[in-house]
Amino acid sequence: MTKGNSTKITDELYQYVLDHNPPLDAVQHGLVTTTYEKFPDVAGMQSAQEQGPLLAFLVRLTGARRIVEIGTFTGFSTLSMAQALPADGALIACDISEEWTEYGRQAWEEAGVADRIDLRIAPALETLRAMPGEPHIDMAYIDADKENQIAYWEELVPRMRPGGLIVSDNTLFHGRVLDEAATGAAAAIRAFNDHVLADDRMESVLLAISDGLTLSRKR
Repeated sequence: MTKGNSTKITDELYQYVLDHNPPLDAVQHGLVTTTYEKFPDVAGMQSAQEQGPLLAFLVRLTGARRIVEIGTFTGFSTLSMAQALPADGALIACDISEEWTEYGRQAWEEAGVADRIDLRIAPALETLRAMPGEPHIDMAYIDADKENQIAYWEELVPRMRPGGLIVSDNTLFHGRVLDEAATGAAAAIRAFNDHVLADDRMESVLLAISDGLTLSRKR
């Protein structure tokens, strides 16, 4: 094995990355700050700050008009993607918490994109299975309970249009994917990564961004 880059991401280098990416706007920044203030114990569930601009970039790059998000939390990733959608685009956001998503609702209204977001409070598998079965989704973002990651994937893949993109978060799971004796969520991510690698319906790359981000394109 040849390791091509051994750059260590220090706090200073991470700040450099943020400084050289598109900055968060006032609403995005306010939502990130509020999330850490209101939910300090679980704020790590929020997509990393650099992922907001990346998700928006991917929306524009793919020309996505129909997006599905699995796991909304307080709505930072939702906001970032919705802002990148065209005015007639639509994003279905799946979550089970009214409390967390209420902060997202407020931010989406403030940003003027609430009309593009269809928040569905229900188990995500129920929401997915109620959707039309034919390919119609341009982009999907999976960032929810890891034990259901493969099930979400299997519901999404047939519904993705050719060329459609699935973005899966936390695919390095704090490095615990290396543990062959892993249990719980770490074991689920290990199984998910193997499942994605073997799925010839999609072409995928696993990137060392934040906690691991896998990009998968429908063939």
